[in-house]
Amino acid sequence: MGLKVYGHRMSQPARAVYIFCKMNGIDFEEISVNFFTGETSSPEFQEINPMKQVPAIVHGSLKLWESHAILRYLACAFPGVPDHWYPTDLQKRAKIESVLDWHHLNLRHGALRLVQAVALAPKLGRQPKPQVAAEAEILLSESLEKIETVWLKESGPFLLGNSEPSIADLSLVCEIMQLEVLDEKDIDRILGPRKKVQQWMEDTKNATKPHFEEIHGVLYVTKAELQKQRLGANNA
Repeated sequence: MGLKVYGHRMSQPARAVYIFCKMNGIDFEEISVNFFTGETSSPEFQEINPMKQVPAIVHGSLKLWESHAILRYLACAFPGVPDHWYPTDLQKRAKIESVLDWHHLNLRHGALRLVQAVALAPKLGRQPKPQVAAEAEILLSESLEKIETVWLKESGPFLLGNSEPSIADLSLVCEIMQLEVLDEKDIDRILGPRKKVQQWMEDTKNATKPHFEEIHGVLYVTKAELQKQRLGANNA
């Protein structure tokens, strides 16, 4: 029963699913669905995910979307996945669930809206939206502070004081990584003061290498393309 993962490496949650599979030796077929060109709205993809978003998976008769649900399923469905990713201990698992529930309306809402409003607007066929970007950056900054003061307040290197990463670490770090496509001055302004977040990100990268850098390579390519476009616009 083969696993198919429908996604795109510019998608933060898709990257988390790819890395998780690679880290845990889960064999899968990576099927690219380009949301920039509207492939998520095709009738064929809507048969997989009627919500028209990536990632989504097909595993036997199961069609599943929403990255957190996918990560939970993969951690339970495939033998040999280390317990630290999604603990069998219900209290430890519940704490990870609390981070995942917090993620979407806080860190993701701020980071994704900021990047789309500033850097990716042209690729998405939209005009930059300074007001949206300003509001998103406020929420992003508040979210980064919460990570430092709440989720990373314990002594361990990972969220909730854990000594090894969970699916929550992977999901949140992939979210923050999308800031790579912004101007360096913007990255420095947002992440520069967050030393604890920076160390946690580095620890998560190291714990998931070499797959983390491989899967995130698309961000560095996109960053270079966007910098070239901005330079050309400034010189026009």
